[in-house]
Amino acid sequence: MGPPPVPDALLAVKAETEWRQNLSMHLICKECKEDPPNLVEDFSAGDTVCGTCGLVLGDRIVDTRSEWRTFTNDDQNNDDPSRVGDGANPLLNGAQLQTTIAFSGVGSSKARDLSRAQNRATHDKATKTLMAAYKEIGAMCDGLKIPKNVADVAKHLFKITQDEGAFRGKSELTVIAGCIFIACRQCKAPRTFREVFQITKVSKPEIGRIFKQLEKLFAERNEKMKQSAIESGGVPVENGTGFENVESTTPKDLCTRFCNTLNLSQKCTVMSQDIASATEAIGVLAGRSPISTAAACIYMASNLSGEARSAKDISQAAGVSDGTIRNAYKIMYQRKEELVKSEWIASGRADFKRLPFEGR
Repeated sequence: MGPPPVPDALLAVKAETEWRQNLSMHLICKECKEDPPNLVEDFSAGDTVCGTCGLVLGDRIVDTRSEWRTFTNDDQNNDDPSRVGDGANPLLNGAQLQTTIAFSGVGSSKARDLSRAQNRATHDKATKTLMAAYKEIGAMCDGLKIPKNVADVAKHLFKITQDEGAFRGKSELTVIAGCIFIACRQCKAPRTFREVFQITKVSKPEIGRIFKQLEKLFAERNEKMKQSAIESGGVPVENGTGFENVESTTPKDLCTRFCNTLNLSQKCTVMSQDIASATEAIGVLAGRSPISTAAACIYMASNLSGEARSAKDISQAAGVSDGTIRNAYKIMYQRKEELVKSEWIASGRADFKRLPFEGR
């Protein structure tokens, strides 16, 4: 005669009472009973020992540290014999799991032959091209004093153009210039065509053409990724390529960087940004470039706030002639009451008497 069947209620209770870790429990020494406990993990012996009385509280602990000892400062080759390598670089192709046979130039001929054979076997022309382009992008971004995150975005955008096989036959330097220009806009660190031209030596019309073509390419790629995600039943990603359409550079965007170069105060910087916004809203300097408009706004704001900078100093920071700044300022001076907020004058933060008459 077999045992009676177990009721369903008992089975449900047993399922609910399965083991789970009790996070409110922790190990303490039975002799010292210190809380918090003074425990020492002796990985060489595999024991957990009380640091106060020496009582062994546990054995056979797992050593989670690296199995190698690294002497980076003593090793001139900076060799780190860890069992795992660097993380995969998303900017390169392939799994990047190949073994590299190092050869320092001193050793037997067999080591040299092995290194050469391994280099030939793992040689990837596409990766070599990408690495050369990334090096060029890094050097140009350093010349423009652009942060590293902007350079990384530019490299990512360049890799997309390589993966798509676009712009074949076009100068690689031109594509790099366009990617840097777009990356600056994406990361809210705008640079003008003139600044990119000074570093890349790619003409401004050519940068403008490649910029439009790159915008179209990235927008189409984003749309394709959304459609494929919808067709597969997934959630579409709004910005799958790291690219989004942004407005063109405004004078307000350039004021902060130019004011920092001129060592102007935060008060003067905010004032120049407000004047730039008012100038754009009213259309006082319609048709002029953002860089010349920003320079004229800084010229007016610096004089209003008592931190006057000459047109020549501003021209060196902005990269426009002082004559262009003075001509733009003459137009702004005639409508200064519309551009300058009344509360600045009332509070004494700005004074029209400080303004030079028509830029002289």
